[in-house]
Amino acid sequence: MNRAVLFVSALILTWTSAANAHGPSRQKVSESIVINASADAVWAKIKNFHDASWMPMVAGTAGQGGNDAGATRELTLKAGGVVKEELKKYDDAEKSFSYKIVKDGVDMKVLPVNDYSAKITVTAEGAGAKVEWAGAFYRGYMNNCPCPPDQTDEAAAEAVTKLYKESLANLKSLAEKK
Repeated sequence: MNRAVLFVSALILTWTSAANAHGPSRQKVSESIVINASADAVWAKIKNFHDASWMPMVAGTAGQGGNDAGATRELTLKAGGVVKEELKKYDDAEKSFSYKIVKDGVDMKVLPVNDYSAKITVTAEGAGAKVEWAGAFYRGYMNNCPCPPDQTDEAAAEAVTKLYKESLANLKSLAEKK
């Protein structure tokens, strides 16, 4: 009887330890904004993968490969640091592109994410345009927690949300200027 209780206890302990031993889970952030300008006018502001001047935290961009899949860009940030990205898919007719941050392409102090990918789409919305920016990523700290406070799921989601909201608000301001 004691052996059976001991065995069951060990089995439960092993199972609960294994259940808690998983790494980070994929996070998703999606933001959108309606802009009082045509979809074509808004797309013209963002369609060049090598021009991220509509993103207020970007000081400069250098890139290679144009708007073809596999093109790369390096964003130099105003606050310091660099983000290296690769264009995965580009569709001028659909007014959308998908990209990812390349492996080791971002300092965790700049953006605390791993395996980041995103898609930006511009669609007509009445006389205006709607811009949707959706991304998926893992937190900066890829091991089991406890995590450094600046590399948690929450920190990663907050940083990406801030990036999207500030950039979309700036795009709206730029596109609506007469």
